Amino acid sequence: MGKIKKIGVLTSGGDAPGMNAAIRGVTRTAIYNGLEVIGIRHGFQGLINANFKPLRSFSVSDIIQRGGTILKTARCEEFKTPEGRLKAYNNLKEEQIDGVVVIGGDGSFTGARIFNEEFDIPFVGVPGTIDNDIYGTDYTIGYDTALNTVVEAVDKIRDTASAHNRMFFVEVMGAEAGFLALFGGIATGAEAIIIPEIKGEARNLKKMIETGNTRKKSSNIIIVAEGDEEGGAFGIAEKVKDDFKDYDIRVTVLGHLQRGGSPSAIDRVNASRLGNAAVEALIDDQKSVMVGLSNGEITLVPFRKAVKLHKDVNHSIVELARILSV
Repeated sequence: MGKIKKIGVLTSGGDAPGMNAAIRGVTRTAIYNGLEVIGIRHGFQGLINANFKPLRSFSVSDIIQRGGTILKTARCEEFKTPEGRLKAYNNLKEEQIDGVVVIGGDGSFTGARIFNEEFDIPFVGVPGTIDNDIYGTDYTIGYDTALNTVVEAVDKIRDTASAHNRMFFVEVMGAEAGFLALFGGIATGAEAIIIPEIKGEARNLKKMIETGNTRKKSSNIIIVAEGDEEGGAFGIAEKVKDDFKDYDIRVTVLGHLQRGGSPSAIDRVNASRLGNAAVEALIDDQKSVMVGLSNGEITLVPFRKAVKLHKDVNHSIVELARILSV
């Protein structure tokens, strides 16, 4: 089994439903392989503060259905400095941790990659972000649950929009990526979807809505990714209000509602698979890689690729959204 005897696990960046399932997957797989497991609380900050606690099999009982993360998460500026990383390394050495599983997004993987260039303790990443925007994997933990939350919320908004002849601009998360907006828009039958990947859509809104209104809709739902160039849902609603005087315009920002909640079955299963794969990767002497899912199979992606390369939306899905909104 090589040199790995004890591994650490941490969650970093924004929380995502299914992170607990991944922690459970890591812990149980490590124990199954005869390894000790240390939970690192509060992400990279916990590495610097030596905020460690041993995890046993019972430590991860009854957590698979819980949102958030039992290990807590935090942003950590100090880990971006050589001094902070050295402190983290010394703490890992003192605790005799031989490898670390990092559950998080591309910011977390950037920190892990730099650490692995400087020190000899391997880090392996598990993609955990509701945005589903990490290159090299079809799926990130939390995306499916967040998408279902968006759909449930928009379905309810549609009821009130229809009752009042209203136009709702619904803002979903996705500072740089439109996956939640695009798939949420198709799933809810949105009249228009505005995402950062497609420029200038807000200016075409009147035309898009008029095309759909040949059959006189009583409600219009426009899904907007928060990172849109026009300034999100409020910015767009303000810009186009004079074009839609027949409608009572409303804006709803779903915000952190999308991060919470019990993870879906898909998030529980995939997070368990990825947690398991991360431990297997460490046992196989991998370092500075992310475990991902590609066409349903586990894949290993170097951190430098996962961080550097951009994952684009599928443009055939964008075209589908246009076709279905007529």
